[in-house]
Amino acid sequence: MVETARRKFSLIHKGLQGENETGVWICTPDFWHWHVTRDEYCHFLAGRSTCVHDSGEVIEIEPDTVAFFPKDWRGTCRVHETIRKVYMIR
Repeated sequence: MVETARRKFSLIHKGLQGENETGVWICTPDFWHWHVTRDEYCHFLAGRSTCVHDSGEVIEIEPDTVAFFPKDWRGTCRVHETIRKVYMIR
């Protein structure tokens, strides 16, 4: 498991050309501005967070939430309770 100040991830699979990736990601309470550079599908297993698109659309995340963030999605993310998600990036 790779650790940074607030986030951990465990890589499960990475495509030969680096074109896709699957893993588990954990993040403790935090806030950041987010720009999604490739399509990302997520299944949130634990925690709570709020993602707000630059357009004002609000996505409330809780356990068992499934979300898709398309390439070039921009907004903010606030983690209220430590989240754990399984993700796939393509």
